[in-house]
Amino acid sequence: MTEGGKGIAAIVAACTIWGLSALYYKLLDHVPPLEVLAHRTIWSFVFFAGVLIAQRRLTVLRQALSNWKDVAIVAFAALMISCNWFVFISSIQTGHAIEASMGYYTFPLASVLMGAIFFRERLGPAQAAAVALAAIAVVVLAAGLGVAPWIPIIVAATFALYGVAKKWLTVGPVVSVTAEVMLLSPIAAVLLWQAHHAGTGHYGTDIPTSLLLMFSGLLTGTPLILFSYAARRLTMATVGLLQYINPSLQFLCATLIFREVFSIWHAIAFGLIWTALAIYTTALWRQDRVARRVPPSV
Repeated sequence: MTEGGKGIAAIVAACTIWGLSALYYKLLDHVPPLEVLAHRTIWSFVFFAGVLIAQRRLTVLRQALSNWKDVAIVAFAALMISCNWFVFISSIQTGHAIEASMGYYTFPLASVLMGAIFFRERLGPAQAAAVALAAIAVVVLAAGLGVAPWIPIIVAATFALYGVAKKWLTVGPVVSVTAEVMLLSPIAAVLLWQAHHAGTGHYGTDIPTSLLLMFSGLLTGTPLILFSYAARRLTMATVGLLQYINPSLQFLCATLIFREVFSIWHAIAFGLIWTALAIYTTALWRQDRVARRVPPSV
């Protein structure tokens, strides 16, 4: 298999795991979302620390936390990803997986907007049109349902801001995520201690639940490593296109397995977002083709 083929296989596997993770969190709907989040944080730290130890790169963590500026960036990234995880877990457990999938569909467009705000990246006509259509979709859904679609807004915004923090860091994704969950682990440990002290903790109450909670570390770490492997071997256009596997599988889980209500307002909003993504992806694909045709400067 070629390097490109290996990259495609890796990113398809990563996005499939992310997309089907809704099924996993549905199995834990008897555990409060905050407790699930705390376990995900701690077991993710165990997983990533183990990876770095196996690679003999644990000392690289110092680079991610070398000064107060880096610590602040890592802390901000940790806050964003923990908020994203919490909202996603809560949405699955409370019957709002459709809104969560909409958030991940909207994320690429939110990232474009964040790039313009934080890095002064210019929006081309296609990008501007795509972002405008996504904004219209949010307004339509809010007007139709009579309430602001907070889940897709928070999911897209926190993940896009997480991406902003990642651009400010110079270390690789595995090291930075390890640093993030390391900072969050003491808070998670306190939350779990309080839950078990109050007699409401679920870890240790039965073997299936305990194993599922421990599995959250592997579920978090494996797709990230696969994605990092793929990103080094594929063009950004290919990565961007295949990432839609994730929200598409989430959407199918929500509608076909969880049987969540898909109203006419959801249909209109999703139609606008899918149109926006088609415009954005087509423009990205064309830019990638042009870039590959241009010979490198001497």
